[in-house]
Amino acid sequence: MIRFEVFAGARRLGWLSVLVLGLQAADGYAQTATNPNLNAQLLVAARQNDLAQVERVLAQGAAPNSRNRLGKTALLMAAEKGNVALATRMLAAGADVNLASLERVTPLMAASYAGHAGLLKQLLAAGAKVEPVDRMNKPAMVYAAGQGHAAAIDALLGAGVDVNATYEHQLTALMWAAGQGHVDAVKLLLSRGARAEAKDDRGLTAAVIARDAGHAAVVTLLAPP
Repeated sequence: MIRFEVFAGARRLGWLSVLVLGLQAADGYAQTATNPNLNAQLLVAARQNDLAQVERVLAQGAAPNSRNRLGKTALLMAAEKGNVALATRMLAAGADVNLASLERVTPLMAASYAGHAGLLKQLLAAGAKVEPVDRMNKPAMVYAAGQGHAAAIDALLGAGVDVNATYEHQLTALMWAAGQGHVDAVKLLLSRGARAEAKDDRGLTAAVIARDAGHAAVVTLLAPP
């Protein structure tokens, strides 16, 4: 199942924490391939990256939006793993690009967390929404910024996400990237107009958050000229 873990510096950073997707545990809830139920077979084939079997069970009538016990669809599994071929097939079969798991994690969030920028762009082109949040109130941009995936961040900005949008506790994407010490992501966000002087609901800037976390290289990037 999806777990939400706090990174080592959380005591210093207060609200700032990192999401960890427990992918392998969640997939374990899918039924075995010996189950005659076509929908269950589809989920197992998706978990195993078995595109040929996915094709077979879809042809036999498996529902593209079938979900396992944690609410994961085959498309969500493909997004987690960066499996473009499987994602393409599921979208073509009519899978709902915005259908979330029980944790409210969407395929776009999963691709953002894992840094699968190419697949992320494919999901956006298929109508994936950037606004939804998971049960911890974090959208796809927070997933991408917290993990430091610059290409994913760039794709989300290109889809219209405001570079200075504020999320829970008034944290920005820049603060998330800075707090994790992600130099490339910080550089990208600054180049796209991120406001280094913005403050969260504790009155902390991205530079202060980075300093408290011990990320000297990021502090230097955020220092005023």
